[in-house]
Amino acid sequence: MNSPAQRLRVLPPYGIIEEEPGRPVVSLDTAPRTAILLPSGCRFSRSRPNSMETVVRTLAGALENENTRIFCCEGADDHGLPGVEVLPSGPDRRRVLTQKLSAFRPRIIEHHQQVKQAVAIASAIPDAAHVLYRHNALKAPRNPLDVWRYNRRYAAMDGIVFVSETERTLFTNAYPRLSHKAFAVPNPIDTEPWLAAPEHREPVIAFAGRGMPEKGLDVICAALPEVLDRHPRWRAVLMLADWDTHRDWAAPHVAALDRYGDRVSALRSVPLSTVQRQMKAASIALTPSIWAEPFGLAAVEAHAAGAALISSGRGGLREASGPHALYLDEVTPQSLTAAIERLIFHPLERLNLARAAQHYVATVHTPQRRAAELLRIRRLILARRG
Repeated sequence: MNSPAQRLRVLPPYGIIEEEPGRPVVSLDTAPRTAILLPSGCRFSRSRPNSMETVVRTLAGALENENTRIFCCEGADDHGLPGVEVLPSGPDRRRVLTQKLSAFRPRIIEHHQQVKQAVAIASAIPDAAHVLYRHNALKAPRNPLDVWRYNRRYAAMDGIVFVSETERTLFTNAYPRLSHKAFAVPNPIDTEPWLAAPEHREPVIAFAGRGMPEKGLDVICAALPEVLDRHPRWRAVLMLADWDTHRDWAAPHVAALDRYGDRVSALRSVPLSTVQRQMKAASIALTPSIWAEPFGLAAVEAHAAGAALISSGRGGLREASGPHALYLDEVTPQSLTAAIERLIFHPLERLNLARAAQHYVATVHTPQRRAAELLRIRRLILARRG
């Protein structure tokens, strides 16, 4: 029997990327020498990555060649990719980083997240093009001093990449003079580790994300009791990342579900493999984010795993899911309960939603497509400098 990836026509690893139908292909052999800088504290662990590291790994794997180096902090021994440079976590980090970059001599330095570090490195290594890659929104100016300060920082970059068109638009509205430097590359997903058939799922409702207010965990914990009381066959699993950081706020909300015993599993800071296994079994997944998500990688992962998704649609979540999620008009316990029960009572709608979403992410959010977009941006930036 064909694997899920074969049935969905997911492309295998490749050496040539097709940028757009009818346009010339891009050879990885000509990819510019690129240094990818992760923020302080990022260890680039394969087994316990944050969402930013997952995106970096997926794109770097698609563009893998000897012209790329990834710089991360010490502390992990399961990087899983060639060309990883480890930095000390102490006060020597910036000095060692600068030395290693000077020795590597990249044409492009891609700075993930940290603006101040990017500006400092751009000053220290002026011959390279410098790209700020943001996985969430940049600060909007609050007063004239902010306008001057932030424009000055961002102007030091040759380009700024955002993980959704939503985030790029917010930036260009706030900084119109820098709009020509702003680009969007929606997050990719390597679907193969996630793929599972949407049929014959367990009666499980799943959430994967940080246990913080922005992710809507309190809304989930308030909505689940009505669902679990009325549907005794159903269970819930909460996979709570960065538990130690968010424990004080999250613990009381999760504790309210203790009376359900093993019908509610609260898994704290579990490996990625556990998240994948749980999502592959779940019938319904939740992303009721209160804030405007920059993109929504957790939503895309749930789609790939074959779960039907209920989403707030905030920020970039609609770019992540397209028309293939059940969107909440408002994020309240009552609206979330109603949406969950709709999918429980209508299994055919749930199955069709899951099937369509899985196909969507396996064809739209591919590493091949996003790597080609990123490679075009890198080349455009170099051409402008030239």
